[in-house]
Amino acid sequence: MSTMLEYKGYLGSVEYSDEDGVLHGRLEFIRDLVTYEGKDAKGIKAAFQEAVDDYLELCEAEGRKAEVR
Repeated sequence: MSTMLEYKGYLGSVEYSDEDGVLHGRLEFIRDLVTYEGKDAKGIKAAFQEAVDDYLELCEAEGRKAEVR
């Protein structure tokens, strides 16, 4: 699996935590902190896509422009 995910023009990191036994990541190349986690490849991909969608919805609700890379 690649260490970067892409969705709607956003890139997200993927790292494994041996301590917690989960995959986790964050949206890269934006100033806002947006994180996500999953138990497997499908889970981390779904969580990443949900995080991007939530970020875009939040920006729209707050009336501010979403950052893009």
